[in-house]
Amino acid sequence: MPLIPRLFFAVALVLGAAGTARAAKIGKVEIVGLDEAMTQNVRVSLSLVDTIGKDVSGRRLGYLLREAENEAREALEPFGYYSPTIKVEDSRGTRRRAPALPADSSPAEASPVGASPADADQAEASQAEAGIGEDPSARDASSQGSAASAATPSVPITVTLTIDKGEPVKVRRSDIAILGAGSDDRYLNQDLDAFRPGPDQVFNHELYEASKTKITRRLAERGYFDADFSSRRVEVTRAEHAADIDLVWTSGQRYDMGPITFEQTPKRIIRDSLLERLVYWEQGSYYHQGKLDRFRESLSRLDYFASIDIEPQPDQAVDGQVPVKVVLTPAKRSIYTAGLSYGTDSGAGVRLGLERRYLNDRGHKALAQVDFAERRKTATLQYRIPAFAWLDGWYTFSLQGTDEQTDYIDSRRIELVASRSGKINQRWTATASVHGLRERWAYADEDDDDPTTPVEYRSATFLYPSFRVEYVDADDRLYPRNGIAATAMLRGGLESVGSDANFLQLHTTARWYKGLGPRSRLIARGELGHTFTDALVDMPPTLRFYAGGDRSIRGYEWREVGPRIPAIDGRKAFALGAKNVVTGSVEYEQYFNDSWGAAVFVDSGSAFDNTPKLRTGVGVGVRWRSPVGPLRIDIARGLDDPDSGFQLYLNIGADL
Repeated sequence: MPLIPRLFFAVALVLGAAGTARAAKIGKVEIVGLDEAMTQNVRVSLSLVDTIGKDVSGRRLGYLLREAENEAREALEPFGYYSPTIKVEDSRGTRRRAPALPADSSPAEASPVGASPADADQAEASQAEAGIGEDPSARDASSQGSAASAATPSVPITVTLTIDKGEPVKVRRSDIAILGAGSDDRYLNQDLDAFRPGPDQVFNHELYEASKTKITRRLAERGYFDADFSSRRVEVTRAEHAADIDLVWTSGQRYDMGPITFEQTPKRIIRDSLLERLVYWEQGSYYHQGKLDRFRESLSRLDYFASIDIEPQPDQAVDGQVPVKVVLTPAKRSIYTAGLSYGTDSGAGVRLGLERRYLNDRGHKALAQVDFAERRKTATLQYRIPAFAWLDGWYTFSLQGTDEQTDYIDSRRIELVASRSGKINQRWTATASVHGLRERWAYADEDDDDPTTPVEYRSATFLYPSFRVEYVDADDRLYPRNGIAATAMLRGGLESVGSDANFLQLHTTARWYKGLGPRSRLIARGELGHTFTDALVDMPPTLRFYAGGDRSIRGYEWREVGPRIPAIDGRKAFALGAKNVVTGSVEYEQYFNDSWGAAVFVDSGSAFDNTPKLRTGVGVGVRWRSPVGPLRIDIARGLDDPDSGFQLYLNIGADL
C-alpha cells in the first residue's frame, strides 16, 4: 500500500479508537438533599436525565455536567430558593462544585459563560489539542490502550447532585391592589386579602401565579370585562433573600346582564318561552358568571339537549349590558333500553324500556318500562311536565302495577302517584306527592296446598300525601371524598280520607364521607324509621319497614332481619315487615392505585315492632372505580344466627 494512504488509514484508526474510548453512558442520575416535590422538578429539568441509557461523547458529557448546575438552580427558583449550593459528582470520581451565586447577582447573571453545547465542545476540543490540563504519561497510556478500549463496552456512569438549597427568598414588600370600580367589590377585596405568598412568606412561584390567576378570573366572573394590569412586577434581591411584589389591576366598569337569545340548531324542538322561564335574573341586574352556570345546570337537567353553549358577548355590550347567546343542539328524542336481571327472590328476568325526551314543544316527557322476571313482574308508565313557576322541577304522573309470586307471598299491587318536585338550591331538593295505593296479598304459610280451599287474600286501599326532602353537599357525587347526604320522608293517611287505617310514618337516611388520605376514605351510613299506627296488621307490606341486604345490613339476606313467618314444612322464614327500623354501617376503603381498592365494614341494626333485636354483620369487599361509578363486590357474614353462611353482594353506580 502506498505510504500516504497508509498514513491516512492509521490516523483514522487512532482517531476512531480514541473517540470510542472517550464515549460514556449515563446509567443513573441521583438527587440528594431535597424533598419529593423539589426533587421531581429538578429531575424533569435536567438534560442529563434525557441521556440515560445512551452513549455520549466525553465533550458532550462534560457540557451536560456543567449545565446540570444551572438547570438544577433554575428548577429550585419556583420554590423560592435562588442561592443553592450544588455539587455534581459522577462515579468516575469527577467532581464539580457550584457555590451559591454571588450575593449581588441576578438570575440572568447566574448562567455560566458559553452555555451552548457547540461552544462547550469547541472549547474542550481546543484544550485537548493544546494538551491543557493533561498528564503526558496518562496521554501515552491512553494512546497505547485505545485499541483495547474500543472493543470494551462503556460502563454506565452514576451522576449524583448533592444540593443544599440554602436560605429561601421571602416576600419583603407586597403592593397588591385593584383600581377603579372593583376597588369597592367585597369579594375582590377578600381575594386580595387572601393573596399568597404574603409578607414574610417564602416566595413560591406556584402560589403567586395561582393567586394572580384567581383574581384575574374573578374580575371576569363578576363582569369587569375591561380589567387589565396597570403594574405587574416582581423584584428578587438575592443579597437580602427578599422579593418585592408590585401587582395592580385596573378593573374598569362592572357590566350588567343584557338580553338573552336562544338558537336551537339544526331545528327548534322547545319553544323559547319555556326556556325563558328558567332565566331567574332580571335584565339590567349585575353580571355574574355564576348566574350563567346555574342556568346551564337548569337546562342540562331538562335532558332535551345534547350540547349547551352559553356565550356572554361583552364586545357587543350596549349601555353597559352584556348580551348572552345560548346555542342548543337537540338530543336524540327516543331512548330505548334493554337488559337482563337476576334476583334471589325475583329470579331471572328481562327489562325493556322506552323514554321520549320530548313529546312536544312544551317539553312534556313520557316513559314506559317493563320488568318481567320469573316471580315478579312490574309495568310502569310515567308522564312529566316541566314546572318552573316556583322552583325548577317537574309535575309527574305515574302508574305502576306489580305482580309478585315468591316462596313466601302472593301479592298484586297498583299505585298511582301525582307529584311536584323542585330544586330549592344547590343542596336542597323537595318533592310533594299524593299516592293512591291498592294492594292485595297473602302469605305462603296461609296456603294449605289444598286446591279446593281458596286462599284468603287481604287487601288494602290507601290514599295519602307524602313529602320528601333531600340534602347533598359533596365534592363529587360519583365518588365523594368529603361530603354528607341525607333524606327525610314524611307520609300519612286517615281512615276518613280514603285510607283503611290511620298512620303517620317518618323515614330518614344519612351518609357521611371523609377522605383520610390520597387513596382512602371512611364511610358512615345510618337509617331510622318509625310508624305511628294502632293497626299495623291492616297496612300492606309496601308501607312497612324491613332490614337486611346489601343496602341495609350486609351478612343477612334481603329482608331477613325483623318479624318473620316461622320456617315450617321446609319453607324458609320470611319477613312480615315492622313498624320501626334502625340500621347503621361503618366502612373503610383503601385504594391501591387510581382504579382498584379494598374495603372492610361492619353493619348492624334491626326492623322491629316494640323492642329492637340488633343483628350485626361484618365483611370485606373489592372496589373498582369505573367510568359510571364505583363497582362494589362485598362478601359478608352475619354474627347473630343468620339463615345462611356468607352473603355475596354486587353493586355499581354513583355513591350519591
